[in-house]
Amino acid sequence: MSSTVTLPDPASVGGDGAQFHWRALEGLYASAPVNQLFESHLEVLGEGHARIVFDVTPQVFHAAGAAHGTIYFKMLDDAAFYAANTLVTDRFLLTTSFNLHFTRPIHGGKVIAEGRWLSGRRRVLVAEARLLDEEGEEVGRGTGTFQRSRIALSSLPGYAVGVPG
Repeated sequence: MSSTVTLPDPASVGGDGAQFHWRALEGLYASAPVNQLFESHLEVLGEGHARIVFDVTPQVFHAAGAAHGTIYFKMLDDAAFYAANTLVTDRFLLTTSFNLHFTRPIHGGKVIAEGRWLSGRRRVLVAEARLLDEEGEEVGRGTGTFQRSRIALSSLPGYAVGVPG
């Protein structure tokens, strides 16, 4: 369900390793098996800033007809994670904690998750994300901490091998 991303040749991005890393992260997101379950698309907008557009459908509703809390977590965690991982070019990050705040129910439609890096660059990074519904109203917010793993980004399917670091 998730779209695939064609990665540019590093030479075609003018030697800009950051741009190549960001496109590779988009490819990583698109290749993750869990993202085949959701209509969603990641766009890395710049250092420390990522946006994911999700289509929230009745398949993710709880019994009362709104999106289940696990969907809020998925969207917020992904946006914050990718915002943080824009600053780390060699290693995959792992979520070590995440705080959620639900402000409104989501009854379907397009939802935008906007992630922004807040602090940290070495071992632990902190990022936040917010969810906006189709009317532009905030429906949720979260803050997470992310730690460098031992997993090389270049070893992961979907991430381009040889990204300058």
